[in-house]
Amino acid sequence: MKWIDIKAGFRDFWDEFKRVRFGLFGLILLFIFILTVFINPYIVPFPEASSRWRDITYWEDNPVSAPPVWVNWFSSTKRAPSLILKEHDFSEEKMGKIKLARAVFEYEYPYDLPPLDVIFHGYAKGSPVIMLSIERPDGQIVELVRRPISKSDGKDVRVSIGKDSRIESYNFGAKYEKPENNRIEREMVKPTSILFSEAKEGILVHPTPLKGVYKLIIEIILPAENDAVEDIYFTFSGGVSGWLGTDSSKRDIWSGVVAGVKWALLIGLLTAFTAVSIGVIYGVMSAYLGGWKDSLMQRIFELFIGVPLLPVLIVMSAIFKPNIWIMILMMICFFWVGPVKTVRSMGLQIKEETYIEAARAFGASSSRIIFKHMIPLLIPYSFASMALYVPSAIVYEASISLLGLGDSTIVTWGQILHDALTGGAVINGLWWWVIPPGLFIALMGMTFAFIGFAMDKILHPKLRTR
Repeated sequence: MKWIDIKAGFRDFWDEFKRVRFGLFGLILLFIFILTVFINPYIVPFPEASSRWRDITYWEDNPVSAPPVWVNWFSSTKRAPSLILKEHDFSEEKMGKIKLARAVFEYEYPYDLPPLDVIFHGYAKGSPVIMLSIERPDGQIVELVRRPISKSDGKDVRVSIGKDSRIESYNFGAKYEKPENNRIEREMVKPTSILFSEAKEGILVHPTPLKGVYKLIIEIILPAENDAVEDIYFTFSGGVSGWLGTDSSKRDIWSGVVAGVKWALLIGLLTAFTAVSIGVIYGVMSAYLGGWKDSLMQRIFELFIGVPLLPVLIVMSAIFKPNIWIMILMMICFFWVGPVKTVRSMGLQIKEETYIEAARAFGASSSRIIFKHMIPLLIPYSFASMALYVPSAIVYEASISLLGLGDSTIVTWGQILHDALTGGAVINGLWWWVIPPGLFIALMGMTFAFIGFAMDKILHPKLRTR
């Protein structure tokens, strides 16, 4: 077959494919999924989610079980969203051998509920002293933290207002509260609820939000010439977070769902391509060889097709250490039987064609006839079958992972659903933890189902009139 014939055949196929609207829609979805894999680091707030999904330190600044930010659009009570604040005004003055650096961050607060925590980050060299205070819209300045840093060549500094300034925040609020309300335990009052509320009676028990511009002031004393605090920024752990919220382990669900796209494509495409390729070769060989060889191959086929796949996958995953490659191999071992019957019936018809008889008469070997003259005619059917097998592989993986038998070293949609199940997402009403991965599984299945049905309709003319 010449290259010009291949180009002409593809052009004809594409002209037909464009007329099938649901097939074109599936192709667009597939393009979006593939594009997502390549632009993953640029569209998620946590680009290392795939490799650090189980690393709790990577997510420690996030809120626990926070709904998506767009929930605010439909709620009368607005919650402060999570954000990272890096822009600041910086100044430095020298007093003898000691330097005093000052950084001021401005934070606009128009919300009804305050952030759950505000965390300062920096990279310290030497032994500086860090002082953190906040200037409220009413002009009051509250000193929150004073922390000396032990001498080092470089260390990450993390200061949490919620944990490290509990006493200072409580004392500020207690000045305006009734004596009987001052008996409330400090642990029961969130520092951010005090700092972002009006300074009046009830600040500890029924705070009223103080809206406006807040200034977070960082003052750093640098005793030695080489002392420094670099890469400073604030993280606000909000009441709403990210496009799809967070789970009970503070993980960003949007980052996890996007990280799962590449594994869904890998599992589906690798399983479908390998299994269908084996099935097509097996079916053609069975049809061409005939006789007792055909009978033996059909008995082997019937043995495999009679085994229920899901229970086998469950047992194998329970016996062996959960591994995605073993799971793919197991699915291939049972998926290959799918196209065999259809391919064998096609092969029996092709076997009787004149050019096959001519090739045999000229002394062509069985392998040459099978791979050069018969299998190329079945390639269109093979691609249609592959497209329809991809959703099955993805759903099987999700089912195994949902039962807790999947590979926990990778991020798949099934793993996210399993974590939601064990984390009580349904009981606690965390719908944003359950719906997104389930929706993505359905979308991926629809993508290949649409493409497969469109190819089937084009390659089988009888279906065009239905």
